[in-house]
Amino acid sequence: MALTAPASISGANEPIVFADVAAEVGVTFVHAGSPTREKYLVETMGAGVAMLDFDNDGRLDLFFVNGAAIPDPMPRGGAPDKRDGRFHNRLYRQTPDGRFEDTTTRAGVAGTGYGMGVAVGDYDNDGDPDLYVTTYGGNTLYRNNGDGTFSDVTAAAGVGAGGWSASAAFVDVDHDGRLDLFVTRYLDWSFDANIFCGERPPGHRAYCHPDRYPGVTSLLYHNDDGTRFTESGVRAGIADPTGKSLGVAIADFDKDGRIDLFVANDSVREFLFRNRGGGQFDDVALAAGAAYDQDGRAFAGMGVTFDDRDNDGWPDLVVTTLSNQLYAHFRNEGGAGTFSYATHATGLALITRLRSGWGVALVDADNDGWRDLLVAQGHVLDTVEFTTPHVGYRQPLLIARNLRTRFGDVSNTAGPAFAVPRASRGLAVGDLDGDGRMDAVVNTLNGSAVVLRNVTDAPGHWLGVRLTGTRSNRDGIGAAIEVVASDGTAQVATVSTTGSYLSASDRTAHFGLGVNARVTSVRVRWPSGIVQTLTPTAIDRVLTITEGVK
Repeated sequence: MALTAPASISGANEPIVFADVAAEVGVTFVHAGSPTREKYLVETMGAGVAMLDFDNDGRLDLFFVNGAAIPDPMPRGGAPDKRDGRFHNRLYRQTPDGRFEDTTTRAGVAGTGYGMGVAVGDYDNDGDPDLYVTTYGGNTLYRNNGDGTFSDVTAAAGVGAGGWSASAAFVDVDHDGRLDLFVTRYLDWSFDANIFCGERPPGHRAYCHPDRYPGVTSLLYHNDDGTRFTESGVRAGIADPTGKSLGVAIADFDKDGRIDLFVANDSVREFLFRNRGGGQFDDVALAAGAAYDQDGRAFAGMGVTFDDRDNDGWPDLVVTTLSNQLYAHFRNEGGAGTFSYATHATGLALITRLRSGWGVALVDADNDGWRDLLVAQGHVLDTVEFTTPHVGYRQPLLIARNLRTRFGDVSNTAGPAFAVPRASRGLAVGDLDGDGRMDAVVNTLNGSAVVLRNVTDAPGHWLGVRLTGTRSNRDGIGAAIEVVASDGTAQVATVSTTGSYLSASDRTAHFGLGVNARVTSVRVRWPSGIVQTLTPTAIDRVLTITEGVK
């Protein structure tokens, strides 16, 4: 069936608008990165945020990753200190009235170490979402106990890692019904090996470019039995020591029934790990045209989204970068197994030339049937204005409307929240208030959290799809969902919590339907290989599908 645009879009002439309601709903989190005069590189790179329903009450909750106290200077052999409550990670439970209460202490997830990212997935298939928190120095796996608390099972599970971890993804790479764990690692860096970069005058010292440090391998932890993991990166073919990896996203880009991984690398070529079965991967980024920009140059890849931007049924890529590099948009050329560099053709070049992006999502903000681009922005160098005055360190959020063949920057009409310069980093998306409009949450470096409630007027119809696996992993992560609307148009989405930068979004797949008042079919290709088709008629709701149950 051809995948084409809806002939008419409900609300297409209405502006996309978000309101920052963090204070209103009780989210008081302030990220504490502990910046120093020593410009330790770890200070400027975090941190992430997650949307998840940790207590299974039907309401999305929020988890924020935080930094730790860094002495200035750090004594040789020293480590960041997280004991002060200002540096605790924070878990907020959403209450029935739509407000959030801090339940960090009761849940037992304050954390240790200098935090970076978070991944969400039900690794033990017990029906409760678990948390994996990445840090500089060692990571933590929190098993959800199902009673509002978590247990640190890192040592027993064997997933502590080491070095500098960044993003992580729960994904079943070998389709055995259990979620494995992919962990990106950034640089071979330490406090003891911190290099002086930038100018000598006071206040002009800068964070170093990643080319001053060696790369390091990412990790792949195979889920052996739902309790214990085995690191298998070398055997799987993903342990490339040249990687300087930050973001990761998943999709079956070639539709062979096996989930693939794209890894955003900072100033070295990008990785596209094609799954060839049995937990084995080949890096095909160069052959597929997704390793470099159109001029054959590496760029500062940070965040990534792996979703179908043009509704042709094939997942595309958008990778955020630093200013003057342009956000990289790789269009999937379908059955050819290749991508074309579409940054200029879609207008992203003009929109993003002076921007620096981190967390990113392709999300249908106005439910017109086309995914828009939402980006958390801010430069990595807090001294960038000394050398490049026209590039700001703090930058406003970006919302670019999907106009079918190109993007249009509509940030200036998206509400006051899009006029505030910030050093934004992690971004997660989901429908926080259950009104069918996709919301977002941003973790800001050394700043207050941003909770973006979608208040767009006259949005189109919508359908959410939430999966429960039986033979596949319980979350249905890696499944491909196709929704066909009443006018014959179709959209495809991959079930995932990963993507963006250091963050985890809600796993419910969201489809804007425009003026379509019903859908004719919902087709799910499960990781197990089972293909299931339903013909629901009700829309403007979340549809729950259990694997193998009609």
